[in-house]
Amino acid sequence: MDQWYESLHSEGLLSDASYEKIKLHEKAGLFSVHWEIKTLLYIGVLLLTAGLGILVYKNIDTIGHQFVLAFIALLVIGSFSYCFKYALPYDRAKVKAPNTAFDYVLLLGTISFLTFTAYLQYQYQVFGSNYGLATFIPMVLLFLTAYYFDHLGVLSMAIANLALWMGVSVTPKELLHNYDFDSEHIIYTYLLLGILLLVLAFVSQKFDLKAHFKFSYQHYGLHVSFISLLAGYFHFYNSIFAMFWILGLAGLALIFYADAYRSRSFYFLLLVILYSYIALSSLAIRMVTQVENVGGLYLAFLYFLGSGGGLILLLINLNRKLKSE
Repeated sequence: MDQWYESLHSEGLLSDASYEKIKLHEKAGLFSVHWEIKTLLYIGVLLLTAGLGILVYKNIDTIGHQFVLAFIALLVIGSFSYCFKYALPYDRAKVKAPNTAFDYVLLLGTISFLTFTAYLQYQYQVFGSNYGLATFIPMVLLFLTAYYFDHLGVLSMAIANLALWMGVSVTPKELLHNYDFDSEHIIYTYLLLGILLLVLAFVSQKFDLKAHFKFSYQHYGLHVSFISLLAGYFHFYNSIFAMFWILGLAGLALIFYADAYRSRSFYFLLLVILYSYIALSSLAIRMVTQVENVGGLYLAFLYFLGSGGGLILLLINLNRKLKSE
């Protein structure tokens, strides 16, 4: 291409100014806006669904419930008809989207479907007081959709619905803000959810069944499991059973530290180390509080000063080691 421009310039068909502009343009290269466009498209889908919800809410008396349900149903049917028409054949391995719009149409259809089922339950109580069934059916359909169309966004929604079906919320923020961990039932439910997600992560990779789904399962599973084990430790703080929860956390940390190192994932190494540091610090403070007077306060200060610096150095060295290997 450069030689072609040079020949045009040497023949006098391209001016000096134009030739210099072309050379500068070639040196600059192309700038990718792939992720910017994808982000805008995702925001567009969310704004569309939110805007429709607000429109319906403000005009429900004049529009009517049947019209709203019919409109949402048309959105669902239209979106999934498009996806089934253009989807590539199912494969256990990763399948790319057939075109740019596919992922966003599927996301629109999925959100509309959840809105449709929630609207039916809220307005007409089609599931009665059986709220477990009201969350179980969407959960199953979301998992089937995520696997059939190979969509990580829908998979995250399916995991959230799995948590709702079990009566909890999967996000770490909600886990920490609701802090209903005084209930043993809640602690055990969270722990069961976390272990289930980690098992699904293992199955995904072991049997090569959408192996790239492992990250999502393991991401949520580790957060929920570690927080549940810490909650169990603090719940049984004054009991001999407290140490069993710490031992469980240590075992989980060792398993997934090895897995993260083997897969060269600094993110999962970071999670394991941070949650392990929290557990270790709680044990250290427990011992420090046994020291009377101000000595315990000084020891706690020295511990956090030294351990904080050591933690930073450990993470830096691990990051360098992973990159070098």
